[in-house]
Amino acid sequence: MADLKYYDVILKPVISEKSMNQMADKKYTFLVHVDATKIQIREAVEKMFAGTKVESVNTMNRHPKVRRRGRIVGKAPESKKAVVKLTADSKDIEIFEGL
Repeated sequence: MADLKYYDVILKPVISEKSMNQMADKKYTFLVHVDATKIQIREAVEKMFAGTKVESVNTMNRHPKVRRRGRIVGKAPESKKAVVKLTADSKDIEIFEGL
């Protein structure tokens, strides 16, 4: 397991139609470090965004896609996505406001 600090866990928010629709249910989607655990993701969200309380974290690994350019075969980088659900009395996350 990697020794990750809380500011290394969350890479960037995911802005898509589905993730924007889930914001009404207080669910926020982030790209996270591949080695991050659910507990590390929970701690990172609660420390980075003041006033938030995490109810649950769902993660999914996105496996690398094989790419070809002529005879050369390579892979796209692997990534991990996390859907974080906040409690009902929690504050909203500011970076998603106004989108």
